[in-house]
Amino acid sequence: MSLLSLIAVFLIEQLQPLNYRRVVERPLLAWADFIESRFDAGEYRHGVIAWCLAVLMPVILVALAYGFLYSLSPLLGWLLNVGVLFLTMGFRQFSQYYAEIQGALQLGDLPRARQVFSAWLGHPAEGMGSQEIARQSIEAAMAASHRHVFGVILCFVLLPGPSGALLYRLGQIIQKRWKREDAMMENNFSTFSRQVFGIIDWLPSRATASAFAIVGDFEDAVYCWRTQASQWRDRDLSIVLASGAGALGVQLGAPIAEGVEVAGGLELGLGDPADADTMQSAVGLVWRATVLWMLLLFLLELASLVG
Repeated sequence: MSLLSLIAVFLIEQLQPLNYRRVVERPLLAWADFIESRFDAGEYRHGVIAWCLAVLMPVILVALAYGFLYSLSPLLGWLLNVGVLFLTMGFRQFSQYYAEIQGALQLGDLPRARQVFSAWLGHPAEGMGSQEIARQSIEAAMAASHRHVFGVILCFVLLPGPSGALLYRLGQIIQKRWKREDAMMENNFSTFSRQVFGIIDWLPSRATASAFAIVGDFEDAVYCWRTQASQWRDRDLSIVLASGAGALGVQLGAPIAEGVEVAGGLELGLGDPADADTMQSAVGLVWRATVLWMLLLFLLELASLVG
């Protein structure tokens, strides 16, 4: 059922792309702000209570709804799977921007590439050259493929029904939203949300990095993972980026791309600087990793049926 749900979501997304920011991100950010406004008193324990209400409660409710619907009919459970997955994952959240930037760079239209880059990541691109835009776009696409595809898929497979997908998406948005102000003041409210999402994302980030290594240059990917990832502030995401850069044979790194929480300051990867051609190679890497994940899931379901 997991594999069929994922295939259905990929097909639906191609036929009817979701306006992720309007339909999903903005309502969830409003939900995060609502809970924060009621519970944020700057204490760690308040953050624990708020996280349980903002994330754990919806996840439990969705798990109970899945169990109830599945008991009535497996088809109803499958439909809930597809609906939640459609809202929580997908390539189209970032692929359209990425393709437009790549096309503009290939045509030499740097102003257009800067405009799309700013619209995607939400920070100014004036003065950025083509290589810098290409490099940061590859970083953002790798991070987004992990956050919006691979991380969601693994949590979906591991937990019952669509509860894992919802846990990953809610956990990611909540920790990102709540930490935005805490860095500027003494506030422990967001500490628990960051800790929990670090635990949630520990296995998915390593699974994504492993997939990039397998479908790319394995030796360079593992080398960059082992020697470079630990130098970045966001360790889990840096594992994904370091492995991806090594698998592509390209140099990535700072400056910061805040829109997808790419944060560092040091070089990642090996080889030549990024350009428009490297952007196309990154697309191939992500799709090969997707095929690998789907193949593994198919083998797991086949083994389950045989067993």
